[in-house]
Amino acid sequence: MKLSALFSLLFVSAVSFLQSNAQEVKLPQIGVATSFDNDSLLSSAGFVYIEESARKLLAPGVEDSTYRRQLASLKAMKLEVRSCNLFLPGTIRLFGPGADEKQILGYVDTLMFRAREAGIKLIVFGSAGSRKLLDGMDPQVSLKELIAISRKMAEVAAKYDRIIAIENLNKSEDNFINSLEIVTEIVKAVNHPNFRITADIYHMKKEGEDPERIVKAAPWLVHCHIAEKEGRRAPGTLPEDFTPYLAALKRANFKGRITMECSWKNIAEECKPALVYLQKQLAEAYK
Repeated sequence: MKLSALFSLLFVSAVSFLQSNAQEVKLPQIGVATSFDNDSLLSSAGFVYIEESARKLLAPGVEDSTYRRQLASLKAMKLEVRSCNLFLPGTIRLFGPGADEKQILGYVDTLMFRAREAGIKLIVFGSAGSRKLLDGMDPQVSLKELIAISRKMAEVAAKYDRIIAIENLNKSEDNFINSLEIVTEIVKAVNHPNFRITADIYHMKKEGEDPERIVKAAPWLVHCHIAEKEGRRAPGTLPEDFTPYLAALKRANFKGRITMECSWKNIAEECKPALVYLQKQLAEAYK
């Protein structure tokens, strides 16, 4: 074989190898926490899914006729609703004197039944009003009660093959479960395959949490939320740098999705640039 032909063959092989490797680096899918009414807009912008409100779509308080009408709308969407936030209303307390286990588990059962029917696999568990400490509550006793009821909620979710993914909030919203470190310890203690973690990067930034906490949460991490720290705006607004947190997701071998859970001044104008910005930072972090 001539030397030029050999070099040509080696070059083609190298290019094929690099292309193959690049295809193996699969970046997390990106969606938006918003109304399913924004389906066409977000589909055109290049998003993959929508995260809707569980209280709006699935909760027992939603009349069956309304639920059925919304379910038909979901089935006709271009995108899919693959996850829901806003799990429990603040009127349902999970621990302490006001907690009613029958009410809690009945609510969760109906919601999970509807989630299965709607094809929504994952329910994010923030619900600060349900898990805040009230005056006079003992944190250690409350933690034990939260772990116990979370295990029972997970058993209900398992009946319908759904996932509850508890998320970290910041201290201005939740005076109790306000770090990814605490969330990780709770999920370890619950020890149930249907009770997992949503890492919220916005709340991590608000609390100054080290991105390495994401790596420590890796065995239980299934979902992620993101927004800029300043004003909870869409990625790219300031712009803020997310790469340390995104690189931590890569080190954690994260296989879930990333939802932009943020405030928009004009979602029609802002959503596409936000997606391009986050995709660029993901590509940089996942090199």
